[in-house]
Amino acid sequence: MTIRWGIVSAGKISHDFVNAFNSFPDVGDQVIAAVAARDKSRANEFAKIHKIPKVFGSYNEMANSDAIDVAYIGALNPDHYELSKLFLESGKHVLCEKPICLNYKETESLFNIAKSKNLFLMEAVWSRFAPCYIALEKEIQSGKLGDIQFVEVNFGVPIENVDRLRKKDMGGSAILDIGIYTLQFAQFIFKEEPIKVTAVGDLNSDGVDLVETIILEYSGNRRAVLNVNSKILLWNKATVYGTQGRITVEDPFHFPDTLVHPDGTVEKFTLHTSPLKYNFGNSAGLVFQTLEVTRCIKQGLNESPRMSRKESLLLVKLRDTVRKQLGVHFDVDDKEF
Repeated sequence: MTIRWGIVSAGKISHDFVNAFNSFPDVGDQVIAAVAARDKSRANEFAKIHKIPKVFGSYNEMANSDAIDVAYIGALNPDHYELSKLFLESGKHVLCEKPICLNYKETESLFNIAKSKNLFLMEAVWSRFAPCYIALEKEIQSGKLGDIQFVEVNFGVPIENVDRLRKKDMGGSAILDIGIYTLQFAQFIFKEEPIKVTAVGDLNSDGVDLVETIILEYSGNRRAVLNVNSKILLWNKATVYGTQGRITVEDPFHFPDTLVHPDGTVEKFTLHTSPLKYNFGNSAGLVFQTLEVTRCIKQGLNESPRMSRKESLLLVKLRDTVRKQLGVHFDVDDKEF
């Protein structure tokens, strides 16, 4: 059975997603079957660029059609909940861009809907499927680093004036935009809920967080320090320290192509090329999560073990905690689901 993807929105990340898919040497038994946007002219142009056979002028129309099996939600943060809900309730599997929702209540509601419908739902934390992350995990499991004690992660890019980050009504937030990558890395390493979260940072005039430093404390006096900054460029690498050595995921750590092993050996991971330009760095790696989604659906799994329901709920709980400590409040935080 061929898995048919529907692309929900025709923006920059959707372009990169489809471009990565179309240029990958072997995606297996899956295809990009349709695209939908609120402005059909944009959807038509997107379909022309990416050679997508079917175009819809509304999300409802695509959700209610039998042209797709799984929807990729590439819309803005505040639309993630309603669009994911629409496609789940229409019987479609969903891969939703990170952050899957603005808060815990929305996220829990979505997963409950997916469970009731027996459908696959995953937050698109594409980092988890990077070949470099898989190699990192194997190195840690080998015991070469000894007992992991400390994780340090930096993610800083000067995007404070980008609307999707600076405007609250667009779901703007450094912790939701780039900070999620630092949180997921710490959780990828420690694989347990922190016993304490401490966050300090700066907000803009709209009450949106632009900068934060987060300390996560785990059992056994283990810690992670995460620096998130939308004002300046940082050295965006992640280092894991154990009792017998360290291992570094080089910049850009959120989808890296370089791993420095404890003995100093440098391992490279080459991404495939594309004739079309990408909007974001190393976006070729977006294809690896599609391989996982298709694998899970074909095996009758409603979640991926590498990016599970439990993991997304814990990540959104941590994001909520950071926002609360910094004083970042969305209107949706007052709603019940």
